[in-house]
Amino acid sequence: MILYDYILSPSCYKVRLLASLLGAPLDLRPVDFHPGREHKAAELLALNPAGSIPILVDGDLVLTESAAILAYLAAQKGGYWLAGDAPAAIARHQQWLDFSHRLTQALGGARLVEMLHFEGDLAALQTRGVAALRELEAALFVQRLGGQSYLIRDTPSIADIACFPYVALAPDGSIPLDPYPSIRIWMRAIRALPGFIEMPGIHRRHDLAPDPFAEVPS
Repeated sequence: MILYDYILSPSCYKVRLLASLLGAPLDLRPVDFHPGREHKAAELLALNPAGSIPILVDGDLVLTESAAILAYLAAQKGGYWLAGDAPAAIARHQQWLDFSHRLTQALGGARLVEMLHFEGDLAALQTRGVAALRELEAALFVQRLGGQSYLIRDTPSIADIACFPYVALAPDGSIPLDPYPSIRIWMRAIRALPGFIEMPGIHRRHDLAPDPFAEVPS
């Protein structure tokens, strides 16, 4: 499988991350997204007329949406990372995949403005990003009360992988994660998964940072 990839793209990273967690090899083809804008070149537009990355090519199959790529990789490995057959779980899974697009637009948009100097209303993007983080924090808090470590259940799914990168990189858009302890616990759990790989800005901080819910010795 060929992945057209940009090392600093969270959307590309989530594909690389799931592939690593699954043990699925990828043939990475680096794309000069910035400043070269290679994703708008004729060769890549022929694969994806929308002019975006990631792009996964597996034989005659071309996938151009990260959520679809995650589902394809997971299904190839027996579907453990998918929601299962229960209607409620399938619906919740799809809801979080849709939510990940909101994270991309808000947190990802703020990051592009701050880091790569794209045009955009930074304050508005940050406001939307904070609202999304508060929603995620509330959901993860409820999950923790029920003994669940991840968005859908007590084991990870592609919904977690779809949401993780843009949340972890929120500080790149000047949106701190300090107010969200349940999010930080969730990110620690993902970073601790066997096969976890890093990208610039996302590393194994859980090895160094204290658990925000750890008891303080008296």
